[in-house]
Amino acid sequence: MPNGADLRGVIAAIATPLSDDGAPDSARFLKLAKYLLENGCDGLNVLGTTGEATSFTVEERLALMRTVAASGLDLKRMMVGTGAAATGDAVTLTAAASELGFAGALVLPPFYYKAVPDAGIVDYFRAIAAASGKVPLYLYNFPAMSGVTYSPALVRALMDALPGRIAGLKDSSGDLAYAREVAAISDELAVFPSNEAVLIEARGGAFAGCISATANLNSGFCARAFHQGDQTALAKAVRIRSLFDGKPLVPGVKAALSALHDDASLGRVKPPLVAASEGEKAAYARGIAAEGEPN
Repeated sequence: MPNGADLRGVIAAIATPLSDDGAPDSARFLKLAKYLLENGCDGLNVLGTTGEATSFTVEERLALMRTVAASGLDLKRMMVGTGAAATGDAVTLTAAASELGFAGALVLPPFYYKAVPDAGIVDYFRAIAAASGKVPLYLYNFPAMSGVTYSPALVRALMDALPGRIAGLKDSSGDLAYAREVAAISDELAVFPSNEAVLIEARGGAFAGCISATANLNSGFCARAFHQGDQTALAKAVRIRSLFDGKPLVPGVKAALSALHDDASLGRVKPPLVAASEGEKAAYARGIAAEGEPN
């Protein structure tokens, strides 16, 4: 198995709480991370899309990574987003992920230029791999945001170019046929769809688990689905996710977190995102409460 084999199961794309000045709030982040790891999450994706990574400076991202690494939390259960439009920034962040001991680096493609040749993406990853020790690299496929797709052919090219370094892929495209095709490339490739609806299928080995924004809110139900095959729990987890259908996901998840943890500051978002309204926050809280407590 790849070096990042500890990363499997229910992984929350953890939200990043913000201080008054808009910087990551380290104390609240660590409190939330500890809560999630103790309440159903097998792992965490630090500084992903839900964590608003691309809205922070490289220095802010590095500072939060160092805080997490020094916290005593189990880094074998954490991957961290290190992708950036500038190759040098991605190199800096991924090298830090390796040095600090994260179990994996989740890497967006360089996302400004579109319709770039696969060879350019391979060169981007060669530069990252050369400077980042042995940290397992996970491809972050989110073409709706990045405009660049990790096609199955590109995944194969990256695995050929960097033997032993490409550990897996997170797919936020919502295309399960694509996710299954990528998963079939190699038994050594851990594929994580972004929707918890796949967790029963993942139990059978089709996927390594899921990396989900709404696992910030429904991790107990997700854990019962993945580890016990509990279909009722899966249905509850999926209904909680559906509360956010058609709505801005990151502001919604953060609003729901602020209600669940009785901490209004958890609802803050970075521009250009806009915080959810109090009415939306209350509706999310009611919808989650209606599903009851995992037991």
